[in-house]
Amino acid sequence: MSVGQGLHAFARELYPICRSITGGGVRRTLALIGQRLPLALREVPSGTRIFDWEVPPEWNIEDAYVLDPRGAPVVSFADHNLHIVSYSEPVQLSLSLEQLQARLHTLPAAPDWIPYRTSYYQRSWGFCLPHRQFSQLPPGRYHACVRSRLQPGSLTYGEWYLPGRTRQEVLLFTHICHPSLANDNASGMALLPALAAWLASAPRRYSYRAVFAPGTIGSLCWLKANEQRLGRVAHGLVLGLLGDAAPLTYKRSRRGDCEIDRVAAYVLRDPALTGALIPFEPYGYDERQLCSPGFNLPVGRLTRSVNGGYPQYHSSADDLGLIRPAALAQSLAVCQRILSVLEDNRRWVGTHTKGEPRLGKRGLYGSTGGGSPAMRERSLLWILNQADGSASLLDIAERSGVAFDEIAAAAGELARVRLLREAPDAAGAKAKAKPPPRRPS
Repeated sequence: MSVGQGLHAFARELYPICRSITGGGVRRTLALIGQRLPLALREVPSGTRIFDWEVPPEWNIEDAYVLDPRGAPVVSFADHNLHIVSYSEPVQLSLSLEQLQARLHTLPAAPDWIPYRTSYYQRSWGFCLPHRQFSQLPPGRYHACVRSRLQPGSLTYGEWYLPGRTRQEVLLFTHICHPSLANDNASGMALLPALAAWLASAPRRYSYRAVFAPGTIGSLCWLKANEQRLGRVAHGLVLGLLGDAAPLTYKRSRRGDCEIDRVAAYVLRDPALTGALIPFEPYGYDERQLCSPGFNLPVGRLTRSVNGGYPQYHSSADDLGLIRPAALAQSLAVCQRILSVLEDNRRWVGTHTKGEPRLGKRGLYGSTGGGSPAMRERSLLWILNQADGSASLLDIAERSGVAFDEIAAAAGELARVRLLREAPDAAGAKAKAKPPPRRPS
């Protein structure tokens, strides 16, 4: 099975679960993710004040349906999770077609699709169905039944922590609250565990934290719980919508000029990706909370299509046929590439700055002079010239036109012969304390 096929297979496991911002569906989802990644689960009780918000009652649903005047089912939650408005309160009543129509949601422009609708913070109920079916409902009395529970419980989120050589963290975030939507959000939930497993396969400079939380209220809960240590977040990525056929799109952080913004722009500049960059705006996913003025974290967002940017968005047409193994595999590879550049993008100081040091006697330069310098030697010279502690390797790569990997490899060679030392104020500078043991935190 290829990488992409494996990611698609996991998305297929996650897709059928009825998720919302709380409840058993969220916990079942986290249990599946936990089989691939050791998660620490956090429970935030209903009624907890979270900044200007409050954790709502926990919602769980057993069944929901509408019967027509003859007693035949019109819509049934058993047929598709999207048939019920998420967080619908329990009801059992008879009503006219006119009364029922006020509780029905459709997509007239896509008459065969079921829309996705929610009512998290206002007690209500409703059903969603294809507009073609809605337009053919006969007059008469209908029976609506929602067997759900809204009661004190908790909001659940999961996180995974990988300690690195420093305590500075890279935050990786995906939302876990959408039922039976493949691109939004099974693709992000399938990809992030694979990315975390790759990170854990080798020692890292940064520490990494992956958070799987319900959208908006979940990220706010995480921010509230971690408010005193947010200064450790050096970089961050919100991940979602990573399985469709559109080119990759990076949304800049609120700051707009963070290192993660520059690295993502550099990676997506690869002609093979035809990637797009978009500016920050206060609409989207959990970057809205992570980048809110009181936090202003250095966090961008990586998607393929953007939220609301493809016809199938928030409808039953966002199904497993929309996401492609090849797109998932490429999305994972780009995430790995962004994090690899972040890991290697250091600032160095030369130990011999008055003139060039002799590279030949250190085995770093060709024995015959007079010709044009090879790319490796050119990389060495560029680093030695720029290594005054102010320029990162990405700065040098962009200024020189030499590929980042060539520059990073050359820096490693120079450091090994002690012609470079890492700048003391570099992001991710060496920690003095011994790293903590590798365990979920």
